Amino acid sequence: MMGNELIACEECDLLQLGAPPAAGNALRCQRCRAELRRGRSNGPEYALAFSCASAVLLVISNVFPIVGLSLNGHVVQTTLAGSVRMLYSHGSWPLALLVGLTTIVTPVLQTAAMLWLLLPLRFGRVPWRPAECFRLFQFARPWGMTEVLILGLLVALVKLAHIAKVVPGTALWSFIALMLLLAAAAATFDPHEVWARITAARGARAWQLPPIRVRRNAITASAYGLVLCEECGLLLKQPSGAVKHVCPRCKAPLHQRKPASLSRTWAYLVAAMVLYIPANVLPVMDTSSLFGTQKDTILSGVVYLWVSGSWPLAVLVFIASIVVPMLKILGIGYLALSTQLRWQWLPGQRTRIYRLIELIGRWSMLDIYVITMLVALVQFQALATIKAGPAAIAFGAVVVLTLLASMAFDPRLMWDALETERVHSD
Repeated sequence: MMGNELIACEECDLLQLGAPPAAGNALRCQRCRAELRRGRSNGPEYALAFSCASAVLLVISNVFPIVGLSLNGHVVQTTLAGSVRMLYSHGSWPLALLVGLTTIVTPVLQTAAMLWLLLPLRFGRVPWRPAECFRLFQFARPWGMTEVLILGLLVALVKLAHIAKVVPGTALWSFIALMLLLAAAAATFDPHEVWARITAARGARAWQLPPIRVRRNAITASAYGLVLCEECGLLLKQPSGAVKHVCPRCKAPLHQRKPASLSRTWAYLVAAMVLYIPANVLPVMDTSSLFGTQKDTILSGVVYLWVSGSWPLAVLVFIASIVVPMLKILGIGYLALSTQLRWQWLPGQRTRIYRLIELIGRWSMLDIYVITMLVALVQFQALATIKAGPAAIAFGAVVVLTLLASMAFDPRLMWDALETERVHSD
């Protein structure tokens, strides 16, 4: 890519010119400070190397035991897939489905999609059906939560250490390395460079916008009749007519704004608010032992960690499992309400709140992974067993619904009210 490029910000729709940034630097929006481009040196090559290593570690992580528990000569070991099967066998199939998708399926899809795209490009060939594969990668990336799983394992190990001897498995160390490699692969995977190489391998010309004429009071892409593809970032002229149009590059549906953004955001948010109450009131775990049955809520689990001396983990679980979901609900509600009422003040601050919600959203899954490990390992028949309580399913639903709410919300709508007022005032 040479010279200045016409770029539309994904968060405020500001149309601006920007030169390709140097390696290690970032190009940011002049209005909302969102990152537009990041300079990478040999990004696809690094992403391919990290993806190959991740593929090997994925096999190790899912085949070997992740952790074991030894009590009176009786050893219980489990793999990640075994933990998911244990949840399913206990009747918590929604929880098993959620854990399996976020820790096994999506990392595999993310790694496979990168290899599918990058391996042929390494040899100058065009990947088969690159558009569908690229959209699969974009779909899987936000749902892969390996780093949250690692933190959940550490919390579970602290709790298990008070019950029996903990034996770390091969997969535990493999998962730690996998977490780092997946993060590195996603950071070095540059969609713009990948599509540029696909275009070059096809022998086609790069997609060019037709010349646009400067308009009075028009500073956004939509004001110029341009639309930004939400999947691959291609900026192109908004097609005329009511027929459904797709991106010519990645075949994703094209929309000026996310369809029914506020309606879908409110629907997910209200459902999350309703389920947040049983998630914190009902028992999240049922423990049966020689001394009777004990039902623990999320808050009682935090208290247990605090009393046992693991106050850093207690604070961490409290923030991730209680504070973060509440802040997400309040934050998304604030953004949706202010946008619905077309408030015009502090759009930059509200955009930063949206970014923060996007950043912290996945960490609420921490308690779900802790419960998964405890259910899988504490199965000593008459001595002690742990089962997931009804609050675990409700809490998992809250996490998913708040993630869907933040994905459905379109931050460009916050800036549209400003544009309407500015045009009317001029």
